[in-house]
Amino acid sequence: MSETDTQRGGSPQSPPPPVWLALSLAVALLAGAISGAAVAFLNDSGSGSSSSRAALPDGSAGDAVSQAVAKAMPSVVAIINELTVTGDNPQGGTAGGAGVVIDSRGYVLTNAHIVVLPGTLYVILADGSVRPATAVSNDAPFTDVAVIQVQGGRLPALPVADSADLMPGQTVVAIGSPDIDYFNSVSVGVVSGVQRRKQLGNVWLEDLIQTDAAINVGNSGGPLLNLNGEVVGINTFRDMGGGDPLFGISFAISSRTFAPIVQSMITSGKFPRPYFGVEHTDLNEEVAASRGLTQTAGALIESVIGNSPAQRAGLRAGDVVTNIGPVELSPQLGLLNALARVGASDNVDVKILRGSQPQTLKVQLEPR
Repeated sequence: MSETDTQRGGSPQSPPPPVWLALSLAVALLAGAISGAAVAFLNDSGSGSSSSRAALPDGSAGDAVSQAVAKAMPSVVAIINELTVTGDNPQGGTAGGAGVVIDSRGYVLTNAHIVVLPGTLYVILADGSVRPATAVSNDAPFTDVAVIQVQGGRLPALPVADSADLMPGQTVVAIGSPDIDYFNSVSVGVVSGVQRRKQLGNVWLEDLIQTDAAINVGNSGGPLLNLNGEVVGINTFRDMGGGDPLFGISFAISSRTFAPIVQSMITSGKFPRPYFGVEHTDLNEEVAASRGLTQTAGALIESVIGNSPAQRAGLRAGDVVTNIGPVELSPQLGLLNALARVGASDNVDVKILRGSQPQTLKVQLEPR
């Protein structure tokens, strides 16, 4: 796979219903590692206080979960991506999920897999109104983080809290729109674990929050909240298990992961990542055996993209990359994770095996 590949978990549907139908159905149902500066930036760009004493619509205090939901609900949106028919996507279709307003100018945080395919974006606000939106940027395939902007702005934004403060057993709340039909559904669970790692596609997602709150198709991109109604994570996927089904194991991208990415996207329109320019397969014992290789760690280069940093440095199909700069590749740390650990414009030593001969090439990386 290429470092330009995208993650396509989420909810593309086929055959494609018209977007107005999806929208009308949803509306009808209505009557210390990350800098504190990144979280502070999102909070300062939003609206209102982070107090947990938000009143319920009837003015009563309610319990802690109800207070958190009442505070958060006006900032949670459903997202519809009416996919464009292309050579890579000849059937078109729709993708859907959720998002959360993290800046009152209309910036919405969501999952990349909802918006990365070309299409026309709409959001359904909590009051049932529908607005067009535009993609700002996404961080696929490195993380499943994206930012879109809703036209018109002037939206209530939720504050972001530092996920490093989470503890196993702590109550958390997930909001999203499963299957789009169940608009802004609430599920409650606990933090089952922190700093989890999970392979998704060709990259290891890191610093994930594991929770037993129900996460279904359409919850993707919605907020995971603490009981102050603050965003501590973005719901992204559940573990389906292998031969034996798994239940109650869902994952959210931590605020300490997404906060600097979102800050950069809002201020500069992108989050710089290095471009290498190869199609590759990450190796482990099983993959190496299937390819007749004795090297069981690294990235096998399948092809090199023309006029890329890799081509200019002299990489060839069949080479096995073992190190990028100071980062050594392993079955638990593939090429994309290694690239994520170096600067977007770094001039790095790349160690390879060409046949059985080790070599070191100098690669001048470029920002994506």
